[in-house]
Amino acid sequence: MPDAAVSHEVFDDMRAEGEELEAVVAGLSAKEWALPTPAAGWTVAHQIAHLAWTDERALLAATDAEGFQRETERLMAREDPMGFVDDAAEEGAQAQPGALLGRWRTSRAELLGALAAQPSGARMPWYGLPMSAPGMATARIMEMWAHGRDVTDALGVPHPVTDRLRHVVRIGVRARDYAYAVRGLEPPAEPFRVEVTGPAGQVWTHGSEDAAQRVTGDAVDFCLLVTQRLHRDDADVRAEGEEAERWLGIAQSFAGTPGAGRERKKP
Repeated sequence: MPDAAVSHEVFDDMRAEGEELEAVVAGLSAKEWALPTPAAGWTVAHQIAHLAWTDERALLAATDAEGFQRETERLMAREDPMGFVDDAAEEGAQAQPGALLGRWRTSRAELLGALAAQPSGARMPWYGLPMSAPGMATARIMEMWAHGRDVTDALGVPHPVTDRLRHVVRIGVRARDYAYAVRGLEPPAEPFRVEVTGPAGQVWTHGSEDAAQRVTGDAVDFCLLVTQRLHRDDADVRAEGEEAERWLGIAQSFAGTPGAGRERKKP
């Protein structure tokens, strides 16, 4: 598929993912916005505030790379360099629900427009590695899906599952070496094969068919694993090969320091 077609598709999916999550939270009461989510210390409002803040940071990276770099250097100079993520979520969560939702709606739309306007092949700075516009859109889909799962878990409603999940699978696979590096580990040189089954029975594949290190299983659980929303022991995901199993224990699709992950479900 030509690059332009791929970009158009991922931008459309980014828009749809945001609209779907917005529909979940748009009618919530103030009490529901304050419900705790599985992320310790974060309410539904914290989750949406984080998405809005991250969209705004991505917009800055897309429109003012030098400004983004200056801001990042300032944040990293703090005594607690990664605490700015929690601080931003806490600050944003104090807003009235309507204002917070409007902020997120605006940031999504502005970021989508900025990404669509990027020249082909352009890369923008980010907290992990520089990203292309389609890559950033993929990352935003992943974040909305993961934080959306936290929101629906808090509300006790089903989390929508669509074939947009393929983007989360893709970024989880592509972030394999990053998951090693961020832990100070040497990424394996050998290729991996990933085959996971999507919601309609479709199989999404990545990597060489001849790879000895293989990961197979359910796409939803794979995505929950790489976004650290599910403990490895609870995931319907299988590994063939010692290194494949090691990766599944540290998999991380998002930029930043490794998270604590989720506790194993009680038998």
